Amino acid sequence: MSTICETFFKGVKVKRLDDEGNSVNVYNKPVVVQLEEYDPKGMLVKITEKSEQKEFIVRKGGGNLLRVGRKGIFVKLPTESLLLTFASDEDSNQFTDAVMKIKADKSASVSSDCEFYGHLENQQHLMQDFTRTSAYQKAILDNPIDFSGKVILDVGAGSGILSFFAQQSGAKRVYAVEASSIAVHAAKLVAANNVDDVIKVLSGKIEEIQLPEQVDVIISEPMGYMLLNERMLETFLHAKKFLKPGGKMFPSRGELYVAPFTDEALYMEQFNQAKFWATQDFHGVNLSSLRNPAMTEYFSHPIVDTIDINICTAKTQRHIIDFQTALKKDLHRIEIPLEFHMLHSGTVHGLAFWWEVALIGSNVTVMLSTAPTLEWPGTNWEQVRCLLSEPIFAKEGQLLTGRVLMVANAKESYDVTITVQIEGTNTVSTNTLDLSSPIYRSESSEREAFSSAPFQKFFSSSPIYRSRQMQTDWTWLGPVGVWVAGAGCIAAAVLLGLLNAGWLGK
Repeated sequence: MSTICETFFKGVKVKRLDDEGNSVNVYNKPVVVQLEEYDPKGMLVKITEKSEQKEFIVRKGGGNLLRVGRKGIFVKLPTESLLLTFASDEDSNQFTDAVMKIKADKSASVSSDCEFYGHLENQQHLMQDFTRTSAYQKAILDNPIDFSGKVILDVGAGSGILSFFAQQSGAKRVYAVEASSIAVHAAKLVAANNVDDVIKVLSGKIEEIQLPEQVDVIISEPMGYMLLNERMLETFLHAKKFLKPGGKMFPSRGELYVAPFTDEALYMEQFNQAKFWATQDFHGVNLSSLRNPAMTEYFSHPIVDTIDINICTAKTQRHIIDFQTALKKDLHRIEIPLEFHMLHSGTVHGLAFWWEVALIGSNVTVMLSTAPTLEWPGTNWEQVRCLLSEPIFAKEGQLLTGRVLMVANAKESYDVTITVQIEGTNTVSTNTLDLSSPIYRSESSEREAFSSAPFQKFFSSSPIYRSRQMQTDWTWLGPVGVWVAGAGCIAAAVLLGLLNAGWLGK
């Protein structure tokens, strides 16, 4: 059984270097750097300072490291360049020696995201997100001037559904680039639908493939939780190297919304999970020494669920990313200053996030939104909430300030540090969360039930989606034999349908 080897280096000074070689202190004091074995990719370096957590992988042989003097080590990362100055020669030598001894298995370095999206069932989940798929369909088909006779690049094409929409809108040629194994299935779909003269499926990463020509439009669905998770947006921006001057991007702009919220029940759920580790007599073992680490761990998980907009205690703030002009490096470190005027008194348990993207065409602009104000069925992204481990109480009319700091990490995600403070007081709270490790809380059992075979059978003969496309508030639930007015009645109708169909009560 292998053991995890961890080494801690105290008193390390960390500086960030810009493109011109200028340096600035990342932290206002020396910090602790943790080095941990991270097979198969290399060594995992962690800095868990609250103001800005960092986590990155050092590859075999230290190819992204350079010794600077006796105590300094320069680290070149995809997102930034850092200079680590260790407290002693011994520490810097030990750090370097550990990295040089890494034994990595390169054959096992396949991206987990590529593995996930290589499965048909996961592609089906995305394709059956009605809000998502219909938004792209409308944006592409209702803007034929942008697609007819044009060359299109579909980044992260998946099943190729967006490429099919582009072909249906009259595209001359579509390059569907997909890094996962789903590219094989996409090519089969293209051939089976007799559009292989238009759609060309290219297996590989956008950073590595070559195109025989520049393109007029780039289409993609690169959004993750909190807009930026999975860091696919960076790939989307990288693809602009193939875009003709003046070419269009779908989506064209992203907007991340944030608001403070109150939710005592959610907070206590996490708090009570960690409370177990305060037990002083668990079969004769005192666990309380792990209570604080448990609190840190449980509150480091963002919560993905569907929220009621009424839990928000102030109006939202918006952070805009213009995909037409943004660069990859702009997404490596994002700082959002906060200023909320409290609409009513209450405990602020954390910050809620959702996003919108604009698909801006020459004729029509379509907004794809994950806002909690959406009617059923919403989207698979839902909303994300980042809890404070120490909530604060704010009164109506008080000014709540702070920031959201998102720093790209080695897990194709972000370390998110939220800080809120009541202006004019010493009341402040901060927490750092790992966006790559969310808890899927809301209605997870319902989502599983709705995707199960009985429910698929249940809705298979119902024109439920057609009724929404006709923009009616009435929905026909076939096996139930009733019309349902509004989403609020659907749950009751489904229960009735299950009873009538014999799936319950037997």
